[in-house]
Amino acid sequence: MASVSHYCLVVLVFLDSQAAQPSCLPGCICSEDSFGRALQCTSISLGKISKKLPEELKQLRIENSPLFELSRGSFINMSTLEYLWLNFNNVTVIHLGALEHLSELKELRLEGNKLRSVPWTAFQATPLLRVLDLKHNRIDVLPELALQFLVNLTYLDLSSNRLTVVSKSVFLNWLAYQKPNQPGYGAKIHSSLVLALHDNPWLCDCRLRGLVQFVKSISIPVILVNSYLMCQHPLSKAGQLFHETELSVCMKPQISTSNASVIIPMGQNVTLRCLAQASPSPTIAWTYPLSMWREFDGVLRSKHLALMLTSSTAEDTALSELVIPAAHLVDRGNYTCVASNSIGRSTLVISLQVQPAQTLPAPHSPFSPLDDNAYVDLRVVKQTVHGILLEWFVVSNTPEEKWFTLYIASDEMLRKEVVHIGPGINTYGVEDLLPSTKYEACLSLGGQPPHRGRCVVFVTGRDHGELEERERLLHITVVLCAVLLAVPVGAYVWAAQASCSCREWGLLCCPHRRKTPRCPRAAPQHRDCSYREHIAVCEDGLGHRDNEGVEEKDQEEDRG
Repeated sequence: MASVSHYCLVVLVFLDSQAAQPSCLPGCICSEDSFGRALQCTSISLGKISKKLPEELKQLRIENSPLFELSRGSFINMSTLEYLWLNFNNVTVIHLGALEHLSELKELRLEGNKLRSVPWTAFQATPLLRVLDLKHNRIDVLPELALQFLVNLTYLDLSSNRLTVVSKSVFLNWLAYQKPNQPGYGAKIHSSLVLALHDNPWLCDCRLRGLVQFVKSISIPVILVNSYLMCQHPLSKAGQLFHETELSVCMKPQISTSNASVIIPMGQNVTLRCLAQASPSPTIAWTYPLSMWREFDGVLRSKHLALMLTSSTAEDTALSELVIPAAHLVDRGNYTCVASNSIGRSTLVISLQVQPAQTLPAPHSPFSPLDDNAYVDLRVVKQTVHGILLEWFVVSNTPEEKWFTLYIASDEMLRKEVVHIGPGINTYGVEDLLPSTKYEACLSLGGQPPHRGRCVVFVTGRDHGELEERERLLHITVVLCAVLLAVPVGAYVWAAQASCSCREWGLLCCPHRRKTPRCPRAAPQHRDCSYREHIAVCEDGLGHRDNEGVEEKDQEEDRG
């Protein structure tokens, strides 16, 4: 009887101990030895750290899982954890408080994840950390005080990341690096400080000069896992080892030019040159107050077809050439070369003077003479629901700024509308236009009266009563007239004197019409050939009944 009681007691003690031991996570392996309790989870579907992990863990290993982030308080019940391995997961984000409660942590491995940055201040919670493995991530920035809380670290692996430029201050401010250099510390050295920085796309310019010098001067107890650090950029230094390269001191751009004042006759090609020396290498741009510059595939162009070419003549030296073909009076002025890099920017002004030709422009020139020293181009550039926008371009030999006078007249107006416009303005909006009305706008300098050949003529569409329909009619008619007005001056008079409406003339250019209406016999007999080179804009479905009426009228005239 006593033996039976003893056996039952042993069984109860065993069952009680098994009930007290927490169960292992599904798909994981739990173990315990003299070192402590360990949990290993490999290739399981684990999106975040579970709250049901066994307590009093010493080792936690989670690998090849879709673990995405380490959130705040992930290890709240793991104050005894010393080894945390999270290799080859999908960790992209580590929140600032993720390492809280890990005061006993000695080793953290995060190899093969997708980290772009690390919250370095989070290591305040891990004062005993000795191993930090971050290789094969996407880290591209290392702040100067990144390592300030890793005072007991003996192994740091940042290899195979995306670091391009790192300041040597990162390591000079590192207490773990400073300790061996402190007086009386030599006898206390028990281990080396191992550092891995290889296989990063290092940009070997002046900004990396400090790190290159640091690597060259490293000695025991600091050890590089791979001392053959290699430059990847710029191309002139690609493949060079740190120990072989010499980097210059950083400096802001210094600009020079062979000729700061250029004088050429009108119509001649001109090239403005700007030479910039800087470290790191500078980028160069040109500005000109009267032009809008645009960049396409590394080539800078303005509306006057200027061309910028930049080449590297030597290391840290760039030559920029601004080519202006067939310079006109409009191209004269001050051109500013702007060179900049990460240190600063500098500017240089080059003055271009264009001497006018002695002869007047050719008959087909888009510029019309206002007086002996000025030319103007006036056109319709935009249409709105109730009006249009006029834009002009004036070039004058006189240096002083000019006032403009804009005259607007129509068949329905009793007198011309006169608008005085100050210097520096080159647009004017004409609003509240009447439907089915021909208008004429003329521009002159100062208070001079308007002259033929310096005007534009446009016709508004018919009013169908609805605002949206009227906008579409205005759109077609004004655009067609703008196309006509874009041709040489001889066509201005033709467009103004023809009895055919602007919209009817535009239909001649629309090949998608089922029937091409002919203009009434009052149309001019001699057409300007340049008109054929312009494309008229038409829309289907507008004024269709009017078009059919014109076609029927033409057919009746033909039968007659």
